Amino acid sequence: MQHRIFIYKFYYDWWKNIDKSIFFLILLLFSLGLFFSLVSTSLIASDKLNTNSYYFFFKHFFYIGIGFFLFAFFSILKEESLFKISLILFLVCLIFLLLVPFIGVEIKGSKRWLDFPILPAFQPVELVKPLFVIFVAKIIVLDEKKNIYNRYLYSFLFLIFISIFLINQPDIGQTLLISTSWITMIFISGFNMLILSILGLVILGAIIFLILLLPEKFGYVFLRIQSFIDPKNGDNFQSEKALEAIKQGGLTGQGMGEGILKDKVPEAHTDYIIAVISEEFGAIFVLFVIIIFLFITYKVINKVFFEPDDFLKLALVGLVSLLIIQTFIHIGVNIRLLPTTGMTLPFLSYGGSSLIGNSIIAGIILNFTRKDSIRYKNND
Repeated sequence: MQHRIFIYKFYYDWWKNIDKSIFFLILLLFSLGLFFSLVSTSLIASDKLNTNSYYFFFKHFFYIGIGFFLFAFFSILKEESLFKISLILFLVCLIFLLLVPFIGVEIKGSKRWLDFPILPAFQPVELVKPLFVIFVAKIIVLDEKKNIYNRYLYSFLFLIFISIFLINQPDIGQTLLISTSWITMIFISGFNMLILSILGLVILGAIIFLILLLPEKFGYVFLRIQSFIDPKNGDNFQSEKALEAIKQGGLTGQGMGEGILKDKVPEAHTDYIIAVISEEFGAIFVLFVIIIFLFITYKVINKVFFEPDDFLKLALVGLVSLLIIQTFIHIGVNIRLLPTTGMTLPFLSYGGSSLIGNSIIAGIILNFTRKDSIRYKNND
C-alpha cells in the first residue's frame, strides 16, 4: 500500500511540475510525425517495394513507441541519475561510432550506419548529439577552481574527437550541427567573443581545407555547394522538385494524398518532408510547424533566463539549439536557401535513429524545465 502511495506521489509530483506546454507540443510532434509517415510513404511501400502500403507507417509507429518511452524516461530522472545513465549510454554510443568505419553500412558513398536486427540503419551520431551536450555542459561547470579556459579547452578537444569520426564517415552536416551547438553553449557561458569568432573561423577553415585536400572523399560537398551557387551546374533534381512542390502547394496545399513529390524524389519522406507537407497541406501548415518549434525554444530560453544553475542553463541552450538549428537547416535546404545536407526534420521525418535521438533531447529538456528542477535534483 505504501509502495503504491509512493509511486502515485512520485508521478503526481512529476506531472504537477513539468512544463505541460512543452509536453503536449512534443506529443503533437510525435502525432504529426506518425501522420506524415503515413501520407508520405504509403505509395513508396505499395508501388516501389511491392509490400504492404502501411509498412513504413508501422515501422515509424514502432520507433515512436521507443521514442516516447525514452522521452518519458529521461523526463522523470533526477539529475544525478540522468548523468550516470547518460555516461553509460554515451560510452556505448561512442563505441558504436568508433565501429562505424569497420562494420558500418555504406549508403550512397557514406558509411554512417550500423545494421541491427531491431533497428536497421542505426546512426550512432543521433544519440551522441544530446549526450555530447550534457557532457560539455558538465565539463564547463565541473570544477570552478580550475581555469575556465582549461575547461573550454577540454570541451573543445572533446568536440574535435567526435568530429574526426563524423568527418571520416563523411558527415559534414552533423559535424557542423554539433560544432554550432558547442559554439552556442560556449557563447552563453560568457566566452570572449573575439576568440570565439576566430575559433569558429578556424573550424570552418579546417573543414574547407579537408574538402579541398581530399576531393575523392569530400568532393560531394564541393559539388553540392557549387550546384547551390550555380543551379545550372550540377545535379539539382531533388532540390528543384522540392522547391517546385512548395510553389505548387501555395498557401493551402493540393490536398492530402494529392502531392507527387514523394513519388518522384528518393528519400522525400526524410530529407524533404517539409516540401511534402507544403505541397499537400500548404505554407500555412508549414508555418504552424515552425511555430511549434519556435514556441518550444521560447519556453526553454525563458527557463534559462531565470535558472540559477549554470549546468542547466548550458545544457538547455545546447539541447534546444540542436533542435532549432536542425529544423531551420532542413527548411533552408528544402527552399534552396542552403546546400543539400541530408538533415532530417526533428520528429516529423521518417527514421528511427533521428526520432530516438530527438526523443532523448526532448525528455532531457522536459526534465530540466521542471518548476522544481533545483529542489528535485538535490532531493533524495
